[in-house]
Amino acid sequence: MSRDVTFDESVMLKLSTLENENQDSLRQVKFEPEDTSQNSDESKSESDDILNEVKESSPKTFQRLAVVYPIIQEFKRTITGDPLNKTGNWVGSDICNYTGFYCDNPPDNVSALALAAIDFNGFLLAAPALEGFIDKLPDLAIFHANSNKFSGSVPDVSKLPYFYELDISNNVFSGTFPTTVIGIKELSFLDIRFNSFTGSVPPEIFEQALEVLFINNNDLMATLPENFGSTPVLYLTLANNKLTGPIPRSIGNLNSTLIEVLLLNNKLSGCIPYELGFLKELKVFDVENNLLTGPLPCSLACLEKIELLNFASNLLYWEVPEELCALGNLVNLSLSNNYFTRVGPVCRKLIKSGVLDVRQNCIHYLPNQKSLHECAEFYLKYIRFCPYPKTYKIIPCKPNAPWHHHWARSKKAPVTYKTLSRHKF
Repeated sequence: MSRDVTFDESVMLKLSTLENENQDSLRQVKFEPEDTSQNSDESKSESDDILNEVKESSPKTFQRLAVVYPIIQEFKRTITGDPLNKTGNWVGSDICNYTGFYCDNPPDNVSALALAAIDFNGFLLAAPALEGFIDKLPDLAIFHANSNKFSGSVPDVSKLPYFYELDISNNVFSGTFPTTVIGIKELSFLDIRFNSFTGSVPPEIFEQALEVLFINNNDLMATLPENFGSTPVLYLTLANNKLTGPIPRSIGNLNSTLIEVLLLNNKLSGCIPYELGFLKELKVFDVENNLLTGPLPCSLACLEKIELLNFASNLLYWEVPEELCALGNLVNLSLSNNYFTRVGPVCRKLIKSGVLDVRQNCIHYLPNQKSLHECAEFYLKYIRFCPYPKTYKIIPCKPNAPWHHHWARSKKAPVTYKTLSRHKF
């Protein structure tokens, strides 16, 4: 079942105003776990009374809320920590005013009221599992839970017809990559950063129709799959993991979609693929602190919208392409701590203006360079030649458009660098 645009937009509007609203009328008291010594019959009777209250208030309108009430209450009983007392008003029949819960009219019945979104960002809740909670909420479209202490397995929400955003970043999940997210057909936003997921990244995740994929700051290993270039993502962060191997040449298939990608602080190796220059929408590309080698391909001169390009702390060598330095939107071109030997007059202008950083290279007519001994040792012992050497001088966009074309520079700060902080995106 496809999503209704009005439904999505209204849910997002409510979430966007979260920080400006003060709906929380909680008493500032220390969270106390429920008294499990209460008579179970009395507790069940109280729940039944509230359920009847929900149903009798307007059977058709509130029927869906009556379904989710016991699920919420059961989850509340599993919570082991609530230092901010966020669950303090999760009582009574008014589910839509529970802190962190947002209701809306579902696409299949505009006269009904359903639980559409949950935003637990920064709640600091602790619970052993989310299974049996969000996967049981039939109309849920969005679940955001940055900065909590949730653990266990990531629930399978693939059967929820409207679900399209999942954020469980900065929690205490562990184990292998959560394959339960692969079957979510409408998923467009996935954020699992700052957890302890290990192992490889399943190739199937790059076949999904995601717009945002943040999986940085985990313990993910193995190589990037060959179908890496099949993803339609706009914003991608895989930084601060243990990924190895080359950047797949299929990255060139992302020429009309990818805007920002962060691959810094991994163990990527091999040469910069010529196909990287095909990414005509790219504005941010960061592979700092990897093991990449070879020359910079001249195809990078086709990145006409690029603003931030970071190749610092790798094993790159030879000259810096003048065509790259001539790109009109560059704000930061970092090539420090490599083994480059030459820059031309265009690149020197960028050095003077502070845009280009070539410190700690082998350009010995410039200050702050590596020693002659270190440079000689690298070129004698460690230099590795790249496959397809003829492609490194080709500028694929040159026949059809000048490589010095200027695009309007973005006034917005890069999006993906915000994901390197633990807090909510």
